[in-house]
Amino acid sequence: MTASAEDRTLVLVRHAKAEQGGYDADHERELTPRGHRDAAEAGRWLNEQGIGVDEVLCSTSTRTQQTCEGIWEAGCSEADVRHEHGIYNASAERLLDIAREADHDANVVMMVGHAPGIPVLASLLADGEGSDRAHDLMSEGFPTTGIAILRFSGAWADLAPGVARLDRFHVARAADRDAATR
Repeated sequence: MTASAEDRTLVLVRHAKAEQGGYDADHERELTPRGHRDAAEAGRWLNEQGIGVDEVLCSTSTRTQQTCEGIWEAGCSEADVRHEHGIYNASAERLLDIAREADHDANVVMMVGHAPGIPVLASLLADGEGSDRAHDLMSEGFPTTGIAILRFSGAWADLAPGVARLDRFHVARAADRDAATR
C-alpha cells in the first residue's frame, strides 16, 4: 500500500543515557543500566501513543542500536532498521538529507541519533509550528531519550525546514513511571 502524502510522521529520538568513560572510541559507548530502562520506557510510551514505525534510520553507534533494541523489546512495533553511519554525530542538515531518503512507502519513520543534530533537526523542521505544550517542553532541553513527534504532508524527499509541526515531545524516564506506580 502506498503512503498518502498527507500522512507522514517523523519520530526523532536521542539515544538513551550512555556510559561516560572507559571506552577507546566514542562510537562504542554502551548504555548505562538507567539508559536501558529509559529505552524500554520510550518503547512503552510510543506503544501507548499508538505510534507504529515503518522504517528506522539508526546511527551505527552501540548506544543508538541498544536504544532501538530497548524500544522494540518494550512493545513498540519493530520496523525495518537501516543502520546509517552518516547519522553518527551528524549535523541537522546531514540528518535532513538522510531523512529525505526514507522509503517512500513508509508512513512513519523513526530516526535514532545524537545531540546536537537530533534536537536541532526537530527545531529546524517544526520552526515554531505545532503544539505549544510540545514546544514549551522541547525548549527546556532535549535530553537523552527525548522523543519529538513531527507530522507533515508530502513525500519524504520534500521534507524541508519549517514544513512540519511538532505534535508531541516526551522524555522517557523509567523512574517517572516507577514513581507513579508506587
